[in-house]
Amino acid sequence: QVQLVESGGGLVQAGGSLRLSCAASGRTFSSDTMGWFRQAPGKEREFVSAINTSGGNTYYADSVKGRFTISINNAKNTVYLQMNSLKPEDTAVYYCAARIPGSSGSRYRVETYDFWGQGTQVTVSS
Repeated sequence: QVQLVESGGGLVQAGGSLRLSCAASGRTFSSDTMGWFRQAPGKEREFVSAINTSGGNTYYADSVKGRFTISINNAKNTVYLQMNSLKPEDTAVYYCAARIPGSSGSRYRVETYDFWGQGTQVTVSS
């Protein structure tokens, strides 16, 4: 069984920073793409960022480009999301996700991912 565990969420003032972590575990865990999504109250879960675990290519939603940075430590099976210049509209539950190698589908879509973490709350006050 694969487990993804997020940490690092919290309450921060607008303009502040947070760093989210996602630790993956499991006997045969392997993924070609790991991503971050978020879901605000009353809204659908949306793509935030993704990273190709082999080549390190990164992808961002327009709303976070230039403010958020995704990175990975393959030795630790851990993905990070550094969030700077946070805005109140960034408030949401942030979820880590992993895709099984060889899976098809767009990295930007929720249904593409096979495993999900439990989520971590990020609240940005104005």
